[in-house]
Amino acid sequence: MSEALPASLAPFVEPCAGPSLRSETASASRAAGLVEALRRARKAAAAVPGEVADAQDRLERRIRAHLTHGRVQVTLTDNRYTMISVRRIGARDDRGGAAAGGAGGVAGKARRYEVRLHHMFADADPVITRALAHYIADNDADASRILGDFIDANSGHVRGRSRRAPTQLILTAGEHHDLRAIFDELNAQYFDNRIDAAITWGPRSGRPRRRNSIKMGSYSVEDRLIRIHRSLDRAFVPRFFVAWIVFHEMLHQIHDIRVKNGRREFHSKEFLAAEAGFELYEQAKLWERRHLDALLTY
Repeated sequence: MSEALPASLAPFVEPCAGPSLRSETASASRAAGLVEALRRARKAAAAVPGEVADAQDRLERRIRAHLTHGRVQVTLTDNRYTMISVRRIGARDDRGGAAAGGAGGVAGKARRYEVRLHHMFADADPVITRALAHYIADNDADASRILGDFIDANSGHVRGRSRRAPTQLILTAGEHHDLRAIFDELNAQYFDNRIDAAITWGPRSGRPRRRNSIKMGSYSVEDRLIRIHRSLDRAFVPRFFVAWIVFHEMLHQIHDIRVKNGRREFHSKEFLAAEAGFELYEQAKLWERRHLDALLTY
């Protein structure tokens, strides 16, 4: 994990970053080697291979050159559905004080970013590494568009293109709950790490208002994408309740939607039985009944 350079040194132009025209063959060979190493490690649940660790370190150094504060840790992946995932830890504002409600925000600790990037970014040019830094630190809209274009242009690097692999720029760390941590824990505890999906918070809404209903979670079969309503990312909502909603959506990857009497059946008897296997199922249902009005006001 690398410390950020002082603000006085930014912005920084990488003089030799990214492959030159003369090194395209070497870059392609290096990319192929990364893919193979990532797949071997995933299959054997082995430690990170040396070539992958080296590529992660290089990309960390290049991204941090464009950061004015904080530390960044990069993990390269071969994920088909999530190209970028950012988790912010110990968030602080620019004045050095603890940011209000930052994910895992702790006074006295520097902001840290845990970033999961598809391996297509390993040899990205300086424009892309700068956009990564701006997106990671500030969720910058212009940077997001640049990265989206880069992902679309490099979609051939994504395995399993027979299925649609959407561009996903995801911030899993909310103000109070980190969806990636919850998803990973549930995947290990209940699914033997077999659920292959992306997860993100839904879009922010406007002015708070009282709704008649709320869809707390959804699962897109085509995109393999779980969305969780932002109403759940509030201080009064317990983590076990968010986990129950995430667990429910993860089950949709295992239980197919059936057609019964001409109508789609989203929650079969088997689905509901599996959902009841959630460790805190009864507590979650009770909490929902008692706090539904507060959840609907968002």
